[in-house]
Amino acid sequence: MQRYLLNKNFSDIEKVYYDVVIIGSGIAGVYTALSLNPDKKTVILTKETIDINNSVLAQGGIAVSLDKGDSPVLHYNDTLFAGAGLCKSESVWVLVNEAAERIDRLFEYGVQFDRKSKEELSFGREAAHSKNRIIHAGDTTGKEVCDKLVSVAKERENISFREKIFAIDLIVEDQEAKGILAFDEKKGDYVIFVSNNIICAAGGFGRLYSMTTNPEIATGDGVCMSYRAGAVLADMEFVQFHPTVLHHPMDKHFLISEAVRGEGAVLRNQKGERFMSRYHQLQELAPRDVVARAIFSEMQKENVENEFLDITFKSKEYLVNRFPNIYKTCYGYGIDMSKDYIPVAPAEHYCMGGIETDIWGQTNIKGYYACGEAACTGIHGANRLASNSLLEGLVFGGKIAQKINQSKTDYINIEVKDVNLPVYTDQFDSDSLKIKEKIREIMTMYVGIIRNREGLETALKLIRVHMKTVENKEPVLPAHFEICNMLQLAEIIIENALLREESRGGHFRSDFKETDDKWKKSIIREIGKEVRYEA
Repeated sequence: MQRYLLNKNFSDIEKVYYDVVIIGSGIAGVYTALSLNPDKKTVILTKETIDINNSVLAQGGIAVSLDKGDSPVLHYNDTLFAGAGLCKSESVWVLVNEAAERIDRLFEYGVQFDRKSKEELSFGREAAHSKNRIIHAGDTTGKEVCDKLVSVAKERENISFREKIFAIDLIVEDQEAKGILAFDEKKGDYVIFVSNNIICAAGGFGRLYSMTTNPEIATGDGVCMSYRAGAVLADMEFVQFHPTVLHHPMDKHFLISEAVRGEGAVLRNQKGERFMSRYHQLQELAPRDVVARAIFSEMQKENVENEFLDITFKSKEYLVNRFPNIYKTCYGYGIDMSKDYIPVAPAEHYCMGGIETDIWGQTNIKGYYACGEAACTGIHGANRLASNSLLEGLVFGGKIAQKINQSKTDYINIEVKDVNLPVYTDQFDSDSLKIKEKIREIMTMYVGIIRNREGLETALKLIRVHMKTVENKEPVLPAHFEICNMLQLAEIIIENALLREESRGGHFRSDFKETDDKWKKSIIREIGKEVRYEA
């Protein structure tokens, strides 16, 4: 893949200047912006509109040890347990100890969490948590938080939003970030956002898979852009599949929150039998990777496309109040949760790997930061603990802001120099655009919940055929850039999955079923360099 995807001299492109440029309008990006000093001229770029991101779709809540009998130490231990030996302990310690401070900030911004009383929050339970510590706003926690953060940000004079901006490439000179090369869909032209403080909060790459809870925008553009620019990637083989996604002819992307199992819902097969006791002592509240594989195994045994989630022992009134959005959505498809089993199947949900950062969100490129799902802070290890994702965005977004607030910004004197441009001999056509669906089919079939060498090698071969097909074609539109990014990320994920000859967390190999201590290390990739391993 070319270093820069666009065949256009930088000197010919309009430039706009900011103290801070943030890619992504989810919780990580907007909270970071709000945490910056008011003298920092900041722009938030979003690929679609402000309200389209993974954060808005988050149902369960935010994990925080505020309840009596709970503590940051217990939260820390639960996170390490779920991460299957690959969490960075320093990062996890920062996460659990700064969580309460971030939640206090959300209260200040007007976020309304569910309460038992005026003085007492309501704490839910989710898989692999030893305590009830999930604070929530019904089953639309992400939307509640995002709406309030965006509302406050719009009132800040130093913060602006730019919608329909597709970030194509990170501009780097001498290992220092200089700007973002982007396509402005509204103007139909390219633009460079110049800054010496750039933050990638662009989310993950769930749309590399056919079955996913992610919105269409989640094609990993931020991660891939960073990789081409020289940023280090870590743990890219670890992809989390959520166990319970609605399986209905009209909708196979709607998440049935883990909080439903936290309220006592049980999994049943097509015969109506509970089966989780055969797979783990924690049954329905086992770690996500365990539950997802258990459901998948039952589906294979029965040769069916789904199993069922049963919460019929709860009253309609209770379910409508606790899970209003889930109840409404299911009811719209003819499923009354108080009477009917919910048909569910696993689907891709979250990427543990991403752009490697330190505890301040700093990457190996000066002035370039990452947070949220695009980042690999070391929090999640091989398998993310439920409801740690929104918290990670808040905590490390705040850390990035602290770092930038202490630094001097000097965008006025940044000069963006022309570079060697790629040479293309062909154009993208309608057949080329079909490659996107081909990628999703390949990743779902061969690089999903259960993997093996034969399947991974087949996937790699097929992906490289498609890469060859587009390598000389000039990308012009966002869809073209997405295909380039998706192909490169797919290749990286597959290569990593082939290298890791064990099963750990979100990576399960049917030909290497056991967890191997010699693989208690992360696979680290940096473009143009040999793969390395970090314990």
